[in-house]
Parts: sequence; structure tokens; C-alpha cells
Amino acid sequence: MTKTMSGGCACGKVRFEARVKPDEAYLCHCRMCQRATGSISIAFVNARLEDVQWHSEPDWFDSSPIARRPYCASCGTSLGFEFKQDATKMDLTVAAFDDPSPFKPKHHFGAESIHRAWLNTEGLPEMRTDAHQKLVDKWVEATGEFPG
Repeated sequence: MTKTMSGGCACGKVRFEARVKPDEAYLCHCRMCQRATGSISIAFVNARLEDVQWHSEPDWFDSSPIARRPYCASCGTSLGFEFKQDATKMDLTVAAFDDPSPFKPKHHFGAESIHRAWLNTEGLPEMRTDAHQKLVDKWVEATGEFPG
């Protein structure tokens, strides 16, 4: 089911709205995405270019001879991926949406670069940020409250 959803960067400078299918997201593990995001993988959802509206235009990084990536130059948030030539669609980063909870991964891409130890982390100890007192204290000291 297609939904119109909003999102943006961490600092709020770049905002967008897109019509996407949340149940068709995927994880990309290719080396280009790993290096561009500094992560083991990145969660993307595909959207037609005509279904993406930038309320404030992102900056763009030419990440390879065939692709470019929207991001925010102020805070560094990675916002997506787009082919340079003949693009009719682009990928948006799932985490950049205001509410990423509806997204469900459909498949893995770039499987040749999967770091298998990071795929299933169930059973590892879990720690909540609000239970880490030093972090809570830093937030309260800096802002007067812990973000909820």
C-alpha cells in the first residue's frame, strides 16, 4: 500500500515528502553504500522521482561515476541514492522518515558485502539510552531535559 510520508535530516534544514510503499523497503550492503554512510548496511525505500517533493533542497554528493546521494551539509544526514543517468526513481533512507516504524525489509541487496555477524543480533545485551545515566546527565546539563 502506498503512503505519503514526511521526513528530513537531523537538524531540520532539509525536509521532504514522498509517496512510498513501506512494505517494500530493503537493506543495501554494497561497499559504495557502506562507505557513503559509514555503516554496515543502509535501509532504503524506493520512490518515483515524481513522488518525492523536497521542501528544502538537499545537497548532493557524487558518490561514484554512476550515482549521487542527497544529504544535509549542515548535519551530515544521509538521505538517499539516485542514479545520475536516466533516473526515474530514487532511494530514500528509511531512518530519515519522521516515523520509520511502518517500514519492513523485503530483501537484501549487495549480498556480496554482507557482514553476516551483524544480520542477526538477537540475544545480545540491550541497553536503553534513558538507562545510561551519564548520557542522561549530559542531556539534562546541556538542554534541561532528556529528549523523549
